[in-house]
This record gives sequence, structure tokens and C-alpha cells, in this order.
Amino acid sequence: MPEAATALKWGVEQRLEFIEFRLYWEGGVNRSDIIEAFGVSVPQASKDLTLYQERAPENAIYDKSAKRYVASDQFQPCFLRPDAGLYLSQLRSVAEGILAPNEAWFSRIPSFAGPPVPVRSVNNDTLRDMLAAIRENQAIEVKYQSLSSDILRWRWITPHAIGFDGFRWHVRAFCEADRAFKDFLLSRVIGRRSFRPSEVSPKDDADWNEIITLEIAPHPGLSESQKRVVALDYGMREGHAQIQVRKALRYYALRRLGLDTPPEARRPQDQQIVLLREEVLGEDNR
Repeated sequence: MPEAATALKWGVEQRLEFIEFRLYWEGGVNRSDIIEAFGVSVPQASKDLTLYQERAPENAIYDKSAKRYVASDQFQPCFLRPDAGLYLSQLRSVAEGILAPNEAWFSRIPSFAGPPVPVRSVNNDTLRDMLAAIRENQAIEVKYQSLSSDILRWRWITPHAIGFDGFRWHVRAFCEADRAFKDFLLSRVIGRRSFRPSEVSPKDDADWNEIITLEIAPHPGLSESQKRVVALDYGMREGHAQIQVRKALRYYALRRLGLDTPPEARRPQDQQIVLLREEVLGEDNR
């Protein structure tokens, strides 16, 4: 962080970062914004604004007609590291009800819409027990509904990680019945009843620990101008981009990227990208 953000208490720095968030993304901020977001007193909010001006004197100008501070033409972030991806992720989370509006720093949420995402219900107690099993390296006995069988059955699994495929939450676990590491949808865990110590090590899950690189490029059937647009969309450099993914999540990654079918199965304008190659990067030793 720049020098302006040093030697401050955490709460104060959070409020100064909030001031800068509003200046950067929304163009202005006033005292009532700080009071509403943090529940501080009027004198404290005024003190925060004064301190911000002292630490970043070129960033904000007081607009008497609007009765708020607005970002100056010389504005340079001192306390905030602007991140468009984070902003848009929060916007989506608020719009989809994952994050309450008062938990984000927006004052006015821009109109937002996206394709509907089915709600995948995860039981609170199920998630808590899975997290406990991961934390304590324990096996847990669960009743699991699999699509491959109509019969609900109890099985012992040793979970070690949480996964997300873009739509659904999984637990990565060793299944004692199948003697293999597998993905179990949290929403399909119908019951839980016992814990016991486990000797299974997460290091033995080769597919989870192995990291592979997917190298993508614009579809060769596109025109040169279309290829440039696609390269811009995917942040490609010199006509290609690399995406790192755990081998266990490779299928989900390819499906989300539309690479789980042959490139010729769709028009180049619909397919847009192709998979050039895959490379084993190594093992994640975390």
C-alpha cells in the first residue's frame, strides 16, 4: 500500500478505503455515507473526511451545491486497490441475493441482469460438519443420493476440500465404498450420523493436487478482426491465454468454456475459442 495508508488503525483505514471506493467508483462521498455504512457518529465521520484530505490532498474537492466531496481530475488511489472483477462480483452477488446491499459499499446499484441461476440448496449443518471433518481430518458417515442409483445408502467419506463448478458446490472426498477420491454434491447429502478418525491424506488425491494449464486461442475460423475482439475478451496476449485448473476440475472448466465439444460442432462465432494444448504444471503443495 502507498505511504498514505500506513500507521492507521484498522477501523480508520477501512473507512478511508470506503471513502476512496465511493470517490473512485461513484464519483463522490459525503458524511452521511460513512455514518450509514459504519454506524459512526457525525463528528467521527467528519474527522474521517478531514483525515482523508490530509492523507490524499489532491484526490477530493468539496462540491458546495451537492454538499459532498467529489473526485478530482488528479485523483490517484491511496487506500484502495481498484479491481473491476471484484466490483462486478459484488454487484452480481447483491443482485442474486448472495450479499445483502448493506454489506457492499455501493450507494446506488446500477441496473443489473444476468441469466437465471438455479438455487442449489446446501444445508447449513451439512456444510458445518464437512468443514469440521476437513479441519480434523476425520471420516464422516453420510447418506448420499446419487444419480447412478435410486437407492439412498450410507457411506463413509473423508472430505479434504470444497469445490465449485460454476453452479454447484461439491466436497472433494475419499469414498471408502469405491476406494477412490470423488466429488460429492453437498446438496445431495441427505443425512449425517457419525465421525471417526481417518488415515486418508489429502496428498493422496493426485487429481486434486495436480495443476494443469489449458492454453486457449481464438477459433481459427474467425476473421482477424473477430480474433482480436475475442483475444480482448479473454485477456489474451500474442493470440493465446493460459488458464490454470486442478485436474479434478478440468471437466467443469472445459464445460464452462464451451470446450467440451469438438470445435466444429458449432459456428466459429458461437464457439469463439479453441483449446490449443494442455500442460501439466505440477503439484499444488499447499
